[in-house]
Amino acid sequence: MTVPFPTLRRRLVAILRGVKPDETLAIGAAVFEAGIEAIEVPLNSPDPFRSIEMLASSLPKSALVGAGTVLTAGQVDSLHRAGGRLLVSPNIDRSVMERAVHHGMVTMPGVFTPTEAFLALSLGASALKFFPASALGAKGIAAIMAVLPKETIAGAVGGVSEKDFGDYAKIGVSTFGLGSSLYAPGLSVEAVAGRAIAAVAAWDAVFATGAS
Repeated sequence: MTVPFPTLRRRLVAILRGVKPDETLAIGAAVFEAGIEAIEVPLNSPDPFRSIEMLASSLPKSALVGAGTVLTAGQVDSLHRAGGRLLVSPNIDRSVMERAVHHGMVTMPGVFTPTEAFLALSLGASALKFFPASALGAKGIAAIMAVLPKETIAGAVGGVSEKDFGDYAKIGVSTFGLGSSLYAPGLSVEAVAGRAIAAVAAWDAVFATGAS
């Protein structure tokens, strides 16, 4: 059973790859307060489940907190125990998807081809993560979207920044995962907050405040 992608003020996912638990709360709060409600801690970060647990318990219930780079069913179970509700992966894996659906998670598996996209949808994906989007480009994603069900939510992730929102808007993509353009290890809370505010302003300028 597919868990619908939730209604967010903005379809932006902050990817905090490399964030450490001792900075997680401050970084997460800054991103959320800037207007980005979905936050992903990739599992190749230091002690990621601890960071996810901290974010899930401290941010408002409207926050969609979860993990990225989820590769195994066991990691899905750990994510559930940490209180995460969002599962993002670089690929499409049946066992991962089955466990995520079992736990009622919002899922955004990575796809690159029509075959992978249709498989992800058949396994209950809430949204598709076209990855790496910079390699496919807006034209490549548009060509795949043309054959997908109209209600499919397509996200562009990988090499994407707020500068690209306009190009993707032309093909009907309004969901984005922001990684290094938003956060990188070593950045101060103030720097991340500034980047998040800029990304939100750019999204609003293209898609209008309050769009979902």
